[in-house]
Amino acid sequence: MTTPTQDDVLGYFETLSNWGRWGDDDQLGTLNHITNDVRLAAARAVRHGRSVSCAWEVAVPGEMERSTNVCPSAVEMPGAEHMPQLFQNDRRWGFSNERLGIMFHGNTITHLDSPCHLLWDGKLYNGRPHSMIDAETGSSWAAVTAAANGIVTRGVLLDIAAVREVPWLEPGEGVFPEDLEAAERRQGVRVQSGDALLIRTGYGRARHQEGPSGGITQAGWHAACLPWLQEREVALIGADTPQDVQPSGYDDILMPVHAVSLVAMGLWMLDNCDLEECATTAAELGQWDFQLAVAPVRFAGTSGSPINPIATF
Repeated sequence: MTTPTQDDVLGYFETLSNWGRWGDDDQLGTLNHITNDVRLAAARAVRHGRSVSCAWEVAVPGEMERSTNVCPSAVEMPGAEHMPQLFQNDRRWGFSNERLGIMFHGNTITHLDSPCHLLWDGKLYNGRPHSMIDAETGSSWAAVTAAANGIVTRGVLLDIAAVREVPWLEPGEGVFPEDLEAAERRQGVRVQSGDALLIRTGYGRARHQEGPSGGITQAGWHAACLPWLQEREVALIGADTPQDVQPSGYDDILMPVHAVSLVAMGLWMLDNCDLEECATTAAELGQWDFQLAVAPVRFAGTSGSPINPIATF
């Protein structure tokens, strides 16, 4: 395995930069690799009609603040007397509704990172200043709404734990390009331009069996993979951890995969996927590519969205 030095990784902000590649006003970044032809090819990857979720269920309460209201009869709702008579006449139906508060970034909830989630030296993707993020209105640049039309492309799952013949990678173990290519050979698949590439470290299995781990030490992508991802023109990456191997191995770069991907490359990310059912289905069918559908909520100005990625085989 070839491990880049810290200077090499810092150099990635220049050598792997996509600033200006798709124009100075581009906010999509690597999602530009998902062309109409790529979407059509993704549709052809559906050969069995089976779909699985690649997300964790959000714990309520715990990972979400929740307030639920129940009205057994709608006419008991405060203010019902001011509603039209037709509303008041129907006394049999009731309802429930919720007010939810959620911090989706972090190590547990499955979510999408848009490029504005990280800054480097005060800059956002494509060279925009940090001042484009406002405390009240959010980001006016490279927010999740840039992907309002959804991300529909071919997904590829590479089972790194299976390649290494372990139930899961231990915290602190990084995934290298050699692992990616070994998984391609083992599974008979090749990552192509416009693909969404998901890696299974096996942490999902450990989390199912033992519960979420504490702290930030985790398996995940090593920064050595970044040139490989650029060369293959990957549109979106995901993992069953929060992406970066931790510790990163670099004193001055806490999360090099996040930083270089989001700021320099404009490479969108799916954090904290649950890939166990996806991997089981892929192994059963002998098919490691599929159509992946990611539809972020159109939260104005936000740096991502909680997400339920759907893989259809």
